[in-house]
Amino acid sequence: MTTKRVLAALPIVLVGWIAVMALVMRFSSAAPAAVVLLPAQSLLANLPQETAILGLSGWALTVRNSAGVTEDLYAAGAWLVLPAGLTGCLPLTKAQKAQLS
Repeated sequence: MTTKRVLAALPIVLVGWIAVMALVMRFSSAAPAAVVLLPAQSLLANLPQETAILGLSGWALTVRNSAGVTEDLYAAGAWLVLPAGLTGCLPLTKAQKAQLS
């Protein structure tokens, strides 16, 4: 009985966690970067010129976070923008900060 409840709760927890991360990205500039999963080619074509791409693969686009980047990504066609580069409760090290700047 307990295993069934845990298995039933896992998708709810996962969706809730993703929603919280999306809200953090939308209303906060705490994350040093933003990630878009499964970016379409049209998204790349519609990005503003000043967007700093940190990484690109077939499954993720990572860009440097700056003022308005979340809105720009949604306007370009992103379906979900999540924070990247957060260390949880630990602050970024100097090496991590240097890598992102």
